[in-house]
Amino acid sequence: MSHFSWYGSLSILGLATVLLASGCHGNNSQTQNPANESATEAQAGQGDDPAAANLAPATYTTTGSSDQSGASSSVASNVSSPAAGNETDESANFEQPVATAPQPPPQLPDYNQPPCPGDGYIWTPGYWAWAPTGYYWVPGVWVAPPYVGAVWTPGYWGFSTGRYAFFPGHWGRHIGFYGGINYGFGYTGAGYEGGYWNNGHFAYNTAYNNVDVHVVHNVYRYNVVNREVNQPRVSFNGGHGGTHVRPGPAEMAARHEPYAPRMTAQVQHAQSFRTNRQQFADVNHGRPANLAVSHPIEADRDVRPMAAPKPLTEHAVPGRPANRPAEQGHPEHRQ
Repeated sequence: MSHFSWYGSLSILGLATVLLASGCHGNNSQTQNPANESATEAQAGQGDDPAAANLAPATYTTTGSSDQSGASSSVASNVSSPAAGNETDESANFEQPVATAPQPPPQLPDYNQPPCPGDGYIWTPGYWAWAPTGYYWVPGVWVAPPYVGAVWTPGYWGFSTGRYAFFPGHWGRHIGFYGGINYGFGYTGAGYEGGYWNNGHFAYNTAYNNVDVHVVHNVYRYNVVNREVNQPRVSFNGGHGGTHVRPGPAEMAARHEPYAPRMTAQVQHAQSFRTNRQQFADVNHGRPANLAVSHPIEADRDVRPMAAPKPLTEHAVPGRPANRPAEQGHPEHRQ
């Protein structure tokens, strides 16, 4: 081998080593940030994620990002971000808590989703509610949204000032913050992968929903890899053993959009199970008798999205959010 060829080979080998090291660092970064996985998968042949439409446009990125443009098209810049500390970040919430409890809720049980009853229904996952005698399970159920274009942001439990508070879910044009809780069926902890509104019709992602294509015709399939923010069974945000996730830019942007609180029919659904002892955690030990119900909930009539609550003012009562209306159609219910 000539002198030139020998040095040339060393140069090529060194360059390859540098490129390999750079590639490994990039892969490690993607592994640490699950949101980047979806972009990798899209490049692998699925194309853009249609359910990204469920995220509110955000024109800024999370702290530490150098890219200040195009955030609305980047899932990575819009999802919830890890947080330090034990307190829940309440800055993205629409309503006041409707219940408080002295101990955290149990883990989320595993269960199967009943078939979608027809076009237009949206899955609302089950959750633990609180009664004076303890936690009871509210089964997951298909719900007719209150208006075209509405998607469901689930409620969640968060640790704050030494207690656990339940922030109710709401309807809106985009998915808000729900504590980083992985409820399953497309609710991966940030955003919603179960489907999206397309020209006035809801399209269902069969990768996450139990859909009979002979009954429901607006379907597609898109698999999201490793979007989960937390382990599937964690049921609360903050505190010991909870998720430690703060709202992302898209969730904060959704906070400023019109929304509709839980419908009366949804509150009645939850309350109907608080008298069934088999639904209580101290009786069923985390395995409720009714995990999900197949009969859907129909929408309340004449529900309209209302303006988002105004930010707290200096005249607000300390420790109590201002300008936050009670849930639509009924006084505030305590669970």
